[in-house]
Amino acid sequence: MDILQIIVLAIVQGVSEFLPISSSAHLILIPELLGWVESGLAFDVAVHMGTLFAVLVFLKNELTRVIPAWIIGWREFSWSNDGKLGWLVIVATIPVGLVGLLFADYIELNLRNSTVIAITTLVFGLLLGLADRRANLSTLESASMTFRHASFVGFSQALALIPGTSRSGVTMTALLMLGYTRTAAARFSFLMAIPAIALSGILKSVELVQSQTPVDWGPLLLGMSVSAGVALLTMHWFINLLNRAGMLPFVVYRVILAGIIFLWLV
Repeated sequence: MDILQIIVLAIVQGVSEFLPISSSAHLILIPELLGWVESGLAFDVAVHMGTLFAVLVFLKNELTRVIPAWIIGWREFSWSNDGKLGWLVIVATIPVGLVGLLFADYIELNLRNSTVIAITTLVFGLLLGLADRRANLSTLESASMTFRHASFVGFSQALALIPGTSRSGVTMTALLMLGYTRTAAARFSFLMAIPAIALSGILKSVELVQSQTPVDWGPLLLGMSVSAGVALLTMHWFINLLNRAGMLPFVVYRVILAGIIFLWLV
């Protein structure tokens, strides 16, 4: 890959990872539209680690409360609200981990195509719009999260293994449907991203090591840095936008994108 391709794809990853528009779809479609060669496994790992670093920085205040509270809770098997939040994130991560282990190869071979992306982009975009319509009446915050709700959101997250669905989009859709505010839905979705991205990165890193492919560290560090910086800025911008415009801009974007894919690529 040349420098332009590295920067463009790293920006795409940084922008789309935490917005409800599907990073996997964009990373598949853009090289296809521009006639670029595939970025490769090593680059994929690098830009995902960049976005992982970004969300750790963005949620540092939550993490400095949740992680110690979760650890301390083991002393007497009693957890505070912050410690409970740690368990809720774990529960919400289990479904995507299991589905990923069982069906990752099938999804890679059969569902990474323009037709699937067009359908999932449209369908889950419209579902996001429907869920967002009730957000003005939503009152639930993260402290109201139950294990039943976390399980429901976790199974929703597993659907995001299908390109075009959007991990952040489907989890926020589920949370909005359950009655959580837009901000609470976004921040819990960001929390869920930490183990999800970390698990994906670990699996892909193992695959990379097993392939014994030579690694050029310069482009990888550039891609990681760009995706991290862009992702951090995107999360701040997104949280501020939610209070003014809700999810409507992303619903409209997904509908238009689906139409473009159907016309040009399917």
